[in-house]
This record gives sequence, C-alpha cells and structure tokens, in this order.
Amino acid sequence: MREELKAFERLLNIMDELRARCPWDKSQTIESLRYLTIEETYELSEAIISNDMDDVRKELGDLMLHIVFYSKIASEKNDFNITDVLNGICEKLIVRHPHIYADVKVSNADDVKSNWEKIKLKTGEKSVLAGVPASLPAMVKAYRIQEKVSGVGFDWEKRSQVFDKVMEEANELKNEVENNLSIEKTEQEFGDLIFALINYARYINVNPEDALERTNVKFIKRFSFIEKKAKESGRRIQELSLAEMDKYWNESKLSE
Repeated sequence: MREELKAFERLLNIMDELRARCPWDKSQTIESLRYLTIEETYELSEAIISNDMDDVRKELGDLMLHIVFYSKIASEKNDFNITDVLNGICEKLIVRHPHIYADVKVSNADDVKSNWEKIKLKTGEKSVLAGVPASLPAMVKAYRIQEKVSGVGFDWEKRSQVFDKVMEEANELKNEVENNLSIEKTEQEFGDLIFALINYARYINVNPEDALERTNVKFIKRFSFIEKKAKESGRRIQELSLAEMDKYWNESKLSE
C-alpha cells in the first residue's frame, strides 16, 4: 500500500474512534463545524501569504480533518460517505479534463479554463456565474466573476484596454467626489473602480486578494515600528508629530 493511503486510512480510523468515544467530537454537526472550517481556511491563507511551509502543512492537515469529519457525519445519516466524496471529485476531474482523458486538443492554460466553463454549462449549470458562491468576500467574488466570464469569451482584447478602463473609472470617481453629488453615486463609482482594478490585476497575473493582504501585513509591520520608536522615546504614539511619524515610517522602509 502507498504511504499516502496508509496515512489516509489512519486518519479515517482516528475519526471513527473520536466520533465514537470523544464527547466533543460526538456532539458536532455539519452546521457546528462550518464556522470552524472558515477559520481554518483563513489560517491556511495566512500561512501561504507568510510563505511558512510548515504552517501550510499543518493547516492543510486541519482542513483534511474537516473533510473527513463532514463525511463521517454524513455517512451516519446515510447521506454520503468519504468514498462518495473522493469518487465524485475524481469523476469531475476526468470529465472536465477532456484534453487528458479524451481527444480534445488545447494549446495553453487559457484553453483549459475556457473548456472547463463550457463543460460545466453542458453538464447542468444554468449560468456561467452559477458557480460563484454568494457568500464570497466581495474582492474574491469579483475576481471569480471576471475569470468565469472570461472563460466563455466575454473579455477585453488587450491589456491596455483594461488599464484605460481603470483610468476612466478613476476619473469618474474623481468627478463625482469633486462635484459633491450623492453618496450613493460616489459609492457606485468607487465600486466600479475597484472592479476595474481587480480585472486589471487578472491581466497582469496578480491575485488582488493576495496583493492587498501583503500590503496589509507590510503596513502593520511599519506602523508597529512607529509604535516601537514612540515607546523607546518614552512617549505614546499620539504624542508624535506627523513629521516624526513619517521619519520613523521611512526608517522602517529602509530596514526592510
């Protein structure tokens, strides 16, 4: 038996035992695990952003446990089991990769994505956008929407056109703010600008969610440096002038 299969069987056996003997594990439901799974997913995301491969390994293990846990609970109700889950994803992968398991020809990754969306429509999905969960965070949702419609040809022809759209939306927002019109219209124009920027990110092979999170981490690090310097000088950060804050901010950038 392959080592991977032995390890997976070990996890299944442990899950069976925990579900039978541990009060906490016995009390869990699919609903009660949901928010924990969301938390684990964000922890995995943080580990990836930090490029901490040891943490990535650990968080993947946590998510694997959740998949097994959900399947175990469902099997107790005769809804489905882990075998159904694994066979289901295997069949989906085979159907959606006809360039590997059939005679379809592709030239690049874009062709693969385009085929994927077309196959999904043929196999029952009523809309190209049906696979985008409503509960996704807005930025992730925008990125996935744009990927989906691109897969069926609804896209810009040139990258320069996308940047022109960004500038157009920026000017519309600027005009809205300067003319002090309605807050609703300002919000709309701001949303349009973000949507255009996310689309441009796709064209330059940047994941906007990752990019923004890296900037968040960078900002926190630099601001913490300012707080540290304020403390070293015996003052609170509120007592620093803006010029002093800028000085420490630039020092932080140089230290990087």
